Amino acid sequence: MTTAKQVVSHMIEQDLFSQWLGIEVLDVKKGYSKIKMIVRKEMINGFGIVHGGIAFSLSDSAFAFACNNRNVLSVALDTSINFLKPVYVGDVLTAQAKEMHNGKSTGLYHITISNQKDHVVALFKGTCFRTNKTLL
Repeated sequence: MTTAKQVVSHMIEQDLFSQWLGIEVLDVKKGYSKIKMIVRKEMINGFGIVHGGIAFSLSDSAFAFACNNRNVLSVALDTSINFLKPVYVGDVLTAQAKEMHNGKSTGLYHITISNQKDHVVALFKGTCFRTNKTLL
C-alpha cells in the first residue's frame, strides 16, 4: 500500500518549482499537509514586500500535497487567496492544508499561511478534480 508520505516524496522530487521555493515538508497525512519556506530577497516585489505569487505558490503546493496524497492524481479546479498581512525577506512561512471535503470526483481544501510569529498572513481555498489515474 502506498502511503501519503511516499506520494508527497515522489511529488516533491519531480516539482522543480517547489524545490526553487525552498519548501520543506513538515507533515503529511491523508488529506493534510504542512510545509514551510523562508522568504528570500528575489521573492520581493517593488513595494519591498513578498510578491503575492510566492504566498499563492506556497499555498498551491500545500494544496497539491494534501489533495494528491491518497495516490489519486488530482488537479486544481478552482483556487482563491486572501492576503491578510505583508510578508518580508527572512520571514518563515508555514502553510497548513486541511481537507474539508473528500468526494469521488472533487475535494475542497483550506490552507492557512502563517509567519514565524504565528500571525496568519494569508488564507487560500482550493477545489480539486480527481482523475482516475495514480501517481505511483
